[in-house]
Amino acid sequence: MAMLNSLFGKGKQQVGDVEFWHGHERAGWLMKQGEFIKSWRRRYFVLKQGKIFWFKSDVITPDSIPRGVIEVNKCLSIKGAEDVINKPFAFEISTTENSMYFVADKDKEKEDWINSIGRAIVRHSKSMLDNDQGDYTNSM
Repeated sequence: MAMLNSLFGKGKQQVGDVEFWHGHERAGWLMKQGEFIKSWRRRYFVLKQGKIFWFKSDVITPDSIPRGVIEVNKCLSIKGAEDVINKPFAFEISTTENSMYFVADKDKEKEDWINSIGRAIVRHSKSMLDNDQGDYTNSM
């Protein structure tokens, strides 16, 4: 059985060594616009260790396979987007590749997601700067 599971991609899914099935920083339901077909789908989102995962279900186990992942260190901005897409409680995440839109059920949930992801962006951009070994003190 283990061999069959490995052949078909079953088993513990650690995306970037993140155990997304427990101890998240934030989790909850949001509507997400599809990347290719622009319909809105309800997905369960998990923010953990600089990654935003989404799933079809809120029952997440080590065998769950994320429907997608956004790496926070690729995020350029996060902001409200009600006026942009004409939906209440909407927000936008802009990455180096594209912009994605999400809709929360309530204004407080929208603000909580914006704050949580914003803090993660700052945390992970700081860790990226800490890893930068360049010496800029004698640049003149």
